[in-house]
Amino acid sequence: MPPDRLNAVAWDDPALSIRGAFHLKPTPNGILPRRLPAWTEAQMPEPAMGMMVSMPSGVRIVLRTAARRLEIEVLERGLKFAGAPRRPVTFDLFVDGALTRRVHAVAGQTVVIDNAARPPAFAIEPGEPSILAFDDLPEGAKSLELWLPQSATVELRALRLDAPLLPAAPSGRRRWAHYGSSISHGMEADGPSETWPGVAARITDVDLISLGFGGQCHLDGMVARTLRDADVDLISLKLGINLLNGDSMRERVFIASVHSFLDTIRDAKPETPILVVSPILCPAAEDHPGPTLNNGQSIYVVDRPDALAQGALTAQRIRSLLRSIVERRAAAGDANLHYMDGLKLFDEADLPDLPDGLHPNAAGLIRMGERFAALAFGVGGPLAAS
Repeated sequence: MPPDRLNAVAWDDPALSIRGAFHLKPTPNGILPRRLPAWTEAQMPEPAMGMMVSMPSGVRIVLRTAARRLEIEVLERGLKFAGAPRRPVTFDLFVDGALTRRVHAVAGQTVVIDNAARPPAFAIEPGEPSILAFDDLPEGAKSLELWLPQSATVELRALRLDAPLLPAAPSGRRRWAHYGSSISHGMEADGPSETWPGVAARITDVDLISLGFGGQCHLDGMVARTLRDADVDLISLKLGINLLNGDSMRERVFIASVHSFLDTIRDAKPETPILVVSPILCPAAEDHPGPTLNNGQSIYVVDRPDALAQGALTAQRIRSLLRSIVERRAAAGDANLHYMDGLKLFDEADLPDLPDGLHPNAAGLIRMGERFAALAFGVGGPLAAS
C-alpha cells in the first residue's frame, strides 16, 4: 500500500507508548531512543558507552489499533567486526502478546570494528533508510508491541498505519529495571525479545526497562541516579564481569562502589526490592584475575606477577564479595535487598552454549531468561508478586 494511503502517527501521540527508553532524542528526521536520560549525555565516559545507550535493547513501541498494515521507516546503524558479517538488525512484532512477525533491516549504516588493530579501529559504512512493513495483521482491535533491535542504534523516522490509533488501556504490569553488561544487552539473541531479560519479562508479564550495556557495566553513578529516579517497582543489578574484563577496579574500590551504588538507589527507594546478581560462568577468569583479552574467537587472560595482581578481581572473588555485601546490608536492616549467584543462571553444564567463553549464544540466553523468571519471579522469589 502506498505510504500516502496510510495514516502517519506522531511520535508524541498520547495513544502511542515507547517503553524502555528514558530519552527520545530529536534528530533532523525523527527520534533516537536512548536508554538513559538526556542529562547523562554530558557524562558519557567514552564513545562506546554512548553507542550502547543508543542501542534500544528492550525498547518497545506499544499501541492499540484495528490496522491491518503497519509500516515503520528507520535508519539503523548496525555492527560488524572485521572479517565477519554484519550482526542482524531484527524487529519482533507481538500481536496481543504473541510473536507474529520477525523482520530485518539491511539497508542502513554499519559500524565496522577491527579489534586486531592497536588501538582498535572503527569505520562507518554508509547506508539508506529502510521501510519495514507488517501486512495482513489480524482483523479488529488489537494490541501491538514492536521490539526494537538490540544490536544496532535505530533512528525512528516514521510510523504509519491504515487505521487510527485507539486509546491505550493501562497495562497494570509491574515495572522491572535491570542493569547489566553485554550478557544482559543480549546481542547474541536471535531477536530483540529473546535477550535473557526480554525472555524473563515476557514469561512473568512485567514491563521491562533494560539497562544492559555491552562492555559498560562499571557501576557508573549516572546509572544509579537513573534507577533512583525511575518509576519502577523492581530492580535487579547483574554486577562484576565488566569490571573484571577491564581490570577497572580492585577489591577495595569495588566494595565501596557497590555500597555507594546501592545507597544512591536507596536514597529514594528505601523499600523497593533489589536483587544483586553475580557473574555467570567465565572459565578463563574464574580463579584468575582480569583483564580479559579477546583474540577474535574467545577470551583469555595472561599471568601477571603477584604484586601486580594483588587485589584484582576474579569471577569467584566477585561472587563472594557481592554475597557478603548483600548479607551485611540485609543484617543491618535492608530486608528488601537480595543476592543471586550467577552460576544458578549459567554454569559448567551450559558450556556448549558459551562459544567465546564469555557470552552465551541464543539458546543460552533463552535458558538464562527462563531460569531467572523461575528463581526471581517464581513463588518465594525475591521479585515475586506479593
